[in-house]
Amino acid sequence: MRPPESRPKPRQLTALAKVLAALSLTGALSACNTVVLDPAGDVARQQGDLVVISTLLMLLIIVPVMAATVLFAWRYRASNKEANYQPDWDHSTQLELLIWTAPLLIIICLGALTWVTTHLLDPYRTLGRIDHETPVAVNAKPLEVEVVALDWKWLFIYPEQGVATVNELVVPTGRPLSFKITSSSVMNSFYVPAMAGQIYAMPGMETRLHAVFNKPIDTIGFSANYSGAGFSNMRFATRAVSDADFAKWTAEVKANKTGGTLDRTAYLQLEKPSEKVPVIRYAAVSPDLYGAIVDMCVEPGKMCMSEMMALDARGGLGKAGIRNVEMLAYDKHGREAAARATANPNAAVQRELAWVRALCRQMPGSAPDHTVKAPENLRSLIGAGLKAPQSLPLFGKDEQALSEPKAEPVAINDAAHSSQISRN
Repeated sequence: MRPPESRPKPRQLTALAKVLAALSLTGALSACNTVVLDPAGDVARQQGDLVVISTLLMLLIIVPVMAATVLFAWRYRASNKEANYQPDWDHSTQLELLIWTAPLLIIICLGALTWVTTHLLDPYRTLGRIDHETPVAVNAKPLEVEVVALDWKWLFIYPEQGVATVNELVVPTGRPLSFKITSSSVMNSFYVPAMAGQIYAMPGMETRLHAVFNKPIDTIGFSANYSGAGFSNMRFATRAVSDADFAKWTAEVKANKTGGTLDRTAYLQLEKPSEKVPVIRYAAVSPDLYGAIVDMCVEPGKMCMSEMMALDARGGLGKAGIRNVEMLAYDKHGREAAARATANPNAAVQRELAWVRALCRQMPGSAPDHTVKAPENLRSLIGAGLKAPQSLPLFGKDEQALSEPKAEPVAINDAAHSSQISRN
């Protein structure tokens, strides 16, 4: 039996427990998926680098302050009789310069870094490079993917390939990707951490995202914005494959006889709220479906949002347009109520609908393209060739221009209309 004096003391046991707990946490953290800091896409990698650089810049202040706190507490402790005691001390010019200059320099660095990367990583800006060594070829054509957030699933339309999928995104590696993103009902958020940052999806609007995958990967994309009961299961498989494998996958989707065609009728069934939806592949897709989704006029006989806006710009239709406004409700309850109201219209309702519908083609408008061209010079330290903000001089020869009358607005052409879809 061990003598009492050789037994571990309680304080020693507590310290040992803390060390073991810290080691166990370190081991657990080493198994974490650090996809945000080690992604497969160049855009996400630049965003991850931005996080690391910003953290290091802030640690330049945090680490010295924490070290100084420990140092001062130890040096000026009550038992240290040799410390220089100055009860009347209240100012030091050197210390003031250090306290204010160091944070100011770090804020300037963070501000410059934020300004440059905000423009370079603008999701509406086309890609200027595949990776840090490979610029985008002049004749490179991005793969276009139209993304629709549904309740509670994701629809991906490939207009160039003429196919569509649900809860499955397959793209080639090394090729620029151009995403057009919208929603069928409530606001949502499209996020593939291994590819790029999250982008919001909103009904009646279109947002854009340009990205690229640099290596093959099987990963997960999901909704990063709460959107209702099925939000937690709103995930989709994401695969980046070689060009040959992407062509093979496209051919398999087209050859799928059970896939059918995603037209307006099929979309209205797919749009209904559902959870944990398995992967669905459509061998063909209506070319105007995405435009109708954005313009909120998939339902037969429904006036498109862009056409109603064009009519309103010319003065509107007064009382006759109220019913058509009701039909533009994008939440499921408003949409169902509008459908019931016009399902079996009486004579008066028929006259109102016929009058308004006679003024439009019931065709979706086109969303304006707000993409920004990639800069020719990608050296971030000189702002990547971005133009400096221009201000309007208030004096001198340009003062005359301020007093000139503004031009009259141009009348809207009846034959063409453009959906006023917000860039967010």
